[in-house]
Amino acid sequence: MTDLKDSPKTTRNLHTSLPSYIELLQEDVKRHQDRHTEKTKADEESDDTSRPTTSNHHITAQNNQLTVPYSIPQTLAVSPSLGGQPLSPELAVGGARAIQMVVQAHVIKYLLFGRQLNSDCKVQSMKEVGEKEQRRALATGLTDILWTAGEEQTATVSLVTSDRCFTPHLDYKLDSFTERLQLFTFYKKEDVRAFIYDHIQNFKEEGSHGVILFLYSLIFSRSIDRIREDFDFTTSHLLHLSLGNFVCRPALLNLLLTGRASPHVFNGTLHNDEQGKPLAHPLHGVLTRSDVGYLLWNREEAGHAKLPQVGSMLKTPKLPIWVCNINSTYSVLFSPNRSLLSDWRMEHLFHLSFYNGQPTQSHIARLTIDTHSHHWEAEDNDIQGDPEKKFPSVEMTIRTKWEGAVIDWNGTVPFF
Repeated sequence: MTDLKDSPKTTRNLHTSLPSYIELLQEDVKRHQDRHTEKTKADEESDDTSRPTTSNHHITAQNNQLTVPYSIPQTLAVSPSLGGQPLSPELAVGGARAIQMVVQAHVIKYLLFGRQLNSDCKVQSMKEVGEKEQRRALATGLTDILWTAGEEQTATVSLVTSDRCFTPHLDYKLDSFTERLQLFTFYKKEDVRAFIYDHIQNFKEEGSHGVILFLYSLIFSRSIDRIREDFDFTTSHLLHLSLGNFVCRPALLNLLLTGRASPHVFNGTLHNDEQGKPLAHPLHGVLTRSDVGYLLWNREEAGHAKLPQVGSMLKTPKLPIWVCNINSTYSVLFSPNRSLLSDWRMEHLFHLSFYNGQPTQSHIARLTIDTHSHHWEAEDNDIQGDPEKKFPSVEMTIRTKWEGAVIDWNGTVPFF
């Protein structure tokens, strides 16, 4: 699978002016950059005059001075002559795993449904994709997410440039990364895709901090003001700290999937509580179906009746691809059969492929889903009607969409 490069644990606070996590960002970025400093200096001496220029694409341009980068690999820094809007200190992200799997889902979307293939596309075709097509798939997936966040009117791409955009002050110390970010704004989707494709190494190469750059791009594509409007009184952050790791909140997951940072996964806006009494403040849920859906299962939360109910907007996306949050670990379920979500007869017996992106998964698991044979419920009487004690969490996740379904792993040893 084509992958967005992992990044250090970082985050972004949108409640005030975002200063509370900036030192974590600086420390994590510097730790990665230290590994590359010596190599970068050598590269500058040999390659500084030979860097090719890049064609323009409707870019909002400022700051055209050229300086030599010395703290990040030169191949991962764009020239200031490319144009772009400098990042200000006030705008100066991890939930990396969740972000990566959403991107993987969009890569799968492109490989199965976005290419000029015959209508009978197969999962096997994904294994035959060359390097160039992989880059195109990643660029297209990133573009789709950013363009949706920009309400299909605009998108912003954040890249590291060789020039410094601002000088340090009392509330900020230099990390040789954040102060070099430039924002490139586009008003045509194809221009976004072409620009990302031309600079795809900035999102996938070792040391590129691709997840951070993409998260910055996502936030600025949506805009901080609109993200604040998406929030409700229950949410003021896109990520939260748990056991030393930053975890995606539903607001960030919904922003990635639907383009709107809705804090909840139910449908619509909730104005009343379960007893029908008006809430003091409305709760913001998902307002539209997206191309990629979302399924959720957590053994601990289900056991305590705390599992959030995912609404039909996310359970029934436009395409048969779901990002799955299974016991707080992210994976993807998908089918090449586009009719699965539009023809109820297809849901009687069908196949789903399961991919969790872990090195321990040697091949994509092929699951057969039977929604008419409910014999598993009868067989479950010996465990006092608690199927989650017997069945793998992957199966319980699938049953949140297809209740009572029988899942055949077709020879794969069940996991999760």
